[in-house]
Amino acid sequence: MNRLRAFVPLLILIAIGVAVGASGVLQNLSPHHVMAEQANWLRYIAAHPGLAYVVYVVVLTLSVATAMPGPLFIIIAGGMLFGMGPAIGLSLVGEVLGSLLLFFAARHAFGAGKRPPPKFVERVRQGYQANPVSYTLFLRFVPLFPFGGVTVALAWLRCPVWLFTFATALGGLIMLVFETAIGAGLGQSIAEGQGISTDLLLEPHIWLPLVGLGLLALIPVLLRKLRSGTPSD
Repeated sequence: MNRLRAFVPLLILIAIGVAVGASGVLQNLSPHHVMAEQANWLRYIAAHPGLAYVVYVVVLTLSVATAMPGPLFIIIAGGMLFGMGPAIGLSLVGEVLGSLLLFFAARHAFGAGKRPPPKFVERVRQGYQANPVSYTLFLRFVPLFPFGGVTVALAWLRCPVWLFTFATALGGLIMLVFETAIGAGLGQSIAEGQGISTDLLLEPHIWLPLVGLGLLALIPVLLRKLRSGTPSD
């Protein structure tokens, strides 16, 4: 009974994510929909900037905390509506807060070190304990790993809160620069009167951030090549 009770916070977050996903609310945050409603949303933000900032941070926090697949759309929408500087700051706050909520819920469920991890992660756990900083930064910096999955894994691996927060903020900031730039580029193109088409991908302020994300995704491949090329002692 106590073990089941420990999973309640994590189950609540999962239930919220499932409910929000099933409601179809995330469709309103797709780049195509934001493009169509950008003028109306910008007028609302200009009239109520403080409220708009709070709503954005809360929405992104809940999205990250529930491990929903929508944070990328929300971050791109933030770039379109708030611009690079404000959007990166707001997104970083929401991302860190949401990650900490999920982290503490997962750590509570797994006993914060009181319960042994499953056998299939024991080898990973041993490697993590030998190099916790390197493992944590690597998992947070490489975009191939699901953000929510990494958060739960780090909680399971007993990652210190300070290291988790630092890696999430630093790794998240790097990713947010590229993701927000995509949104800001889309917003700039619409403001210049360009229509919604595949031609937008040819704009430098769109394809350059995409290339940056692609290069980040190649980090594991480059590391494997470097390791394979290192002579063994």
